[in-house]
Amino acid sequence: MFKLKSTFSPTGDQPQAIEKLIAGIKMGKKDQVLLGVTGSGKTFTLANVIEKLQMPALIISHNKTLAGQLYQEFRDFFPENAVSYFVSYYDYYQPEAYMPSSDTYIEKEAQINELIDKLRLKATTNILTRKDVIVVASVSCIYNIGSPIEYGRFILELKVGQKIEIKSIARRLIELQYSRSEFDFKRGTFRIRGDRIDIYPAYEDIGYRITLEDNIVKKIETFEPLTGKLITNHQPLATELIIYPAKHYLMDPAVFKDAEQQIRDDLKKESEKLKKQNKLVEMQRLVRKVNYDLEMIKEVGYVNGIENYSRYFDGRKIGDPPYSLINYFNQQYGRDWLLFIDESHMTVPQIRGMFNGDYSRKNTLIDYGFRLRSALDNRPLKFEEFYPMASKIVYVSATPNEWEIEKSSVVEQLIRPTGIIDPEIIIKPSTNEVEDLIIEIAKRVKVKEKVLVTTLTKKMAEDLSVYLKEKKINAAYIHSDVKTLERSNILDNLRKGNFDVLIGVNLLREGLDLPEVTLVAILDADREGFLRSKTSLVQTMGRASRNITGKVILYADIMTKSITQAVSEINRRRKYQVKHNVKHNITPKTIYKPIREKIVNQDEKNLFYDRDFDAKYLDEMNIESLTPFDRKKLIKKMEKEMKNQAENLNFELAIKIREKVKEIKS
Repeated sequence: MFKLKSTFSPTGDQPQAIEKLIAGIKMGKKDQVLLGVTGSGKTFTLANVIEKLQMPALIISHNKTLAGQLYQEFRDFFPENAVSYFVSYYDYYQPEAYMPSSDTYIEKEAQINELIDKLRLKATTNILTRKDVIVVASVSCIYNIGSPIEYGRFILELKVGQKIEIKSIARRLIELQYSRSEFDFKRGTFRIRGDRIDIYPAYEDIGYRITLEDNIVKKIETFEPLTGKLITNHQPLATELIIYPAKHYLMDPAVFKDAEQQIRDDLKKESEKLKKQNKLVEMQRLVRKVNYDLEMIKEVGYVNGIENYSRYFDGRKIGDPPYSLINYFNQQYGRDWLLFIDESHMTVPQIRGMFNGDYSRKNTLIDYGFRLRSALDNRPLKFEEFYPMASKIVYVSATPNEWEIEKSSVVEQLIRPTGIIDPEIIIKPSTNEVEDLIIEIAKRVKVKEKVLVTTLTKKMAEDLSVYLKEKKINAAYIHSDVKTLERSNILDNLRKGNFDVLIGVNLLREGLDLPEVTLVAILDADREGFLRSKTSLVQTMGRASRNITGKVILYADIMTKSITQAVSEINRRRKYQVKHNVKHNITPKTIYKPIREKIVNQDEKNLFYDRDFDAKYLDEMNIESLTPFDRKKLIKKMEKEMKNQAENLNFELAIKIREKVKEIKS
């Protein structure tokens, strides 16, 4: 059951928005738009809709940073429910590609973020096991992750009193893509110690210890993976345990034989076709590649790029849509779930464009013998496949596109709970724009306020950051090349006062919620295009609407059509907001939000190295369970903590930590 926890109650025009959205859903409307200005509490409105309807929800955002912010907000609103985060788990991703012009083959290269991988697996596990689920996802949720039916079938079930050999447990874990590791115990691994097996699920922060006697399960316990300390205050399934797979995509050995024959049949047809076209190099390349992959799958059950053969294992026909996260919702909840598309003016076009880019790259690989044609079926959903999969869609945006408006009934939310009206807009000539900007920044820095600046290119953002630093202005830049979790750190550092000016290209993609910002400066505002369209201008100007002193400066020599329309829309909203404040005798005020705990810290807080040290905890540590890898990491952390305690004059605890370090080293 969803329980919304907040010190606030719906205010302004939130109550009417909540009421209209719920009424529309109950009437069976497939499409609705929530047109809410920046800072009007759209997330709180959605949380109220979820609670009142008691329906699971999927919220799709167009970038990871905004998805992370939404995840934190919903996690705060629903602390007792299963709020999950599902985004692409790559810190760095170079897809497999081939450039015929230079005869260059680029192998797939990826750097996986283990924490995000854990959160993805936790999301699908939650969907299969609970009804009170909210998943905040990026557009990567429309990519193939394998069948939910298959994922749900691949489980290890253990019960106290069950008769089973430890070898059988290990064999099943390997089938679930867990690996045995006696020395580096991490997520997705298990280890065997005599009549005991320790499992570290890929989607959890805790480990499970199964103790057997005479091939009978006697105990199921939870413990901290790093220290081996049993968790007595945790509420595990005392008599029963279900372990889900360590990877989303799995191949059932029972279907491999048939799948292998289909793959070999297709390999024969496609290699013969290449031979007829006199593409002998391509033919040999394809035969070698597919045979290698099949041998790897046969031997270890997995190969890099196994998803390119997913159609054969899933039982799909040529051209059938892939299984995505949305299939998990439909499989588990039928049509009784909600889809919210956040910042829909950005997210919907992104969903539309995913398929074409993927198809173009894969087609080249196929033509030159790097992949079978089945690789085309490992793809994102087409928009015409995606759209029918949800029966209740709410598009959330301050500037929805015409497509959403034409299909939907529109619910407006123009009043902010703070009473803040949209920012005043000042238009200045672009001549000497940087020198003028420096003067404006100095005014804000003097009173400890923050500034956002948007440029047209990454290079301009970086160069301007360097130039401002030379002028003794503390500035930083942010753009798509900055790693996912680092972007959140940069935003937090701006709020903390570590620097005063943040420069970016498309700051909309960051989903900024920065009450400390009082000035948004848009350089080269009269350069018509995507970054200076009406939608982008309105959205960017909205970043100054969190503070009562918020202002926007457009540096432009020409009043373009986009500028004219954007200014007109902001003025319309200002009039409506002023009228509402006068009528209800509201004095606008800035509300300063606390800086949330980071996703990493929040989800890692059960681990030893993220918790407080105390004498009792040191005494309870199970040193014998530490691997050499764990010891090295733990000693480093404890020595740092020992120095901190000594600096704080807490010498007694510092000595205890020192003695424990000696004990671990010995």
